[in-house]
Amino acid sequence: MNRLLSVLILSASLLTFCPAHAIDEQGRFVLVIDPGHGGKDPGAVNGKSQEKSINLNVALKMGKLIEDNCKNVKVIYTRKTDVFVELYKRADIANKASADMFISIHTNSAKSKTANGAETYLLGVEENRTSANLNAALQENKAILLENDYETHYEGYDPNSPESMIIFEFMQNEYQKESLKMASFTQDQMVKSAKRPDRGVHQAGYLVLWKSTMPSILVELGFISNDNECKYLTSQKGVDEMSMSLYKAFQEYLDYHNKLLERAVPAAQAIGNKEEQKELPIYKVQFMSLKTPLKKNDKRLKAYPDIDYYTEGGMCKYTCGDTTDYEAIQKTKTEVQKKYKDAFVIAVYQGKKISVKEAREIASKIK
Repeated sequence: MNRLLSVLILSASLLTFCPAHAIDEQGRFVLVIDPGHGGKDPGAVNGKSQEKSINLNVALKMGKLIEDNCKNVKVIYTRKTDVFVELYKRADIANKASADMFISIHTNSAKSKTANGAETYLLGVEENRTSANLNAALQENKAILLENDYETHYEGYDPNSPESMIIFEFMQNEYQKESLKMASFTQDQMVKSAKRPDRGVHQAGYLVLWKSTMPSILVELGFISNDNECKYLTSQKGVDEMSMSLYKAFQEYLDYHNKLLERAVPAAQAIGNKEEQKELPIYKVQFMSLKTPLKKNDKRLKAYPDIDYYTEGGMCKYTCGDTTDYEAIQKTKTEVQKKYKDAFVIAVYQGKKISVKEAREIASKIK
């Protein structure tokens, strides 16, 4: 029995089935896996080895593990072959699918050939100005230079200018807590399961995460610029171990997510037992985020019904619509997206913002 076969048998013995807790219309958790780069964009290279191939191999193997063992999960890929997909379209694929999680898989590179190890990122600004994280984000963001008319899709962002990171300064990921949880699970598993050197969890301004409307992370599997790591990541052993670590991290997150929902259901049932307290979640469409509130006579405040705003992450976030009817808010969203294409639905329950998935689960138990 060769060493590779031993690794595969050991990996198979570690598989455990994911919790069967249905949460959307089809009874599935929706995961979007994004293999970075592709097609005319090779990503980082080392000789004949290309980042785009490493990313795709690990993504497909991770997805297959989930598809085979997590029957309640729908896996969507931003690409399954060697094709070029614009950064903004990757997030758009996840948004249109109403995904519950977005994972972008990448391979790192550095001038120093001794740099090694795995690290995980979520969108944030705290570390944008630290050299290592700034350079990593700038390098990955340069993929937009291969896109046609990229200036119109990224609000003037210039991947050749560190000063362009200012666009992230006032942006707060709506799902930072959940993103951090997934990032922590992922980093822990890459270190424990795949035995990779630990470079930690960080925040930086990655464009591929910028407009995703769900928890999202970016994984750097290792350094292709390091000959030893390049050999490992391009080997079948490396693909198997890295995909297994990402799969196990996803299992942990799914279990965490489902436990949150399970705690919400009894509360909803208790409310349903009291006629006077049958409170349903409220849906709104969030369409605009500003540093300061609009003036009362601003014409934008008259564009849609029930316009309001709340503050979060130092921003004034404007919403419209105010209904307990999920189908009605979807129609409102479609109308608003004619002008604000990134508009999305949020949910409020008992004065607190919750995920739309949680809101629908609660509503189904009350009705």
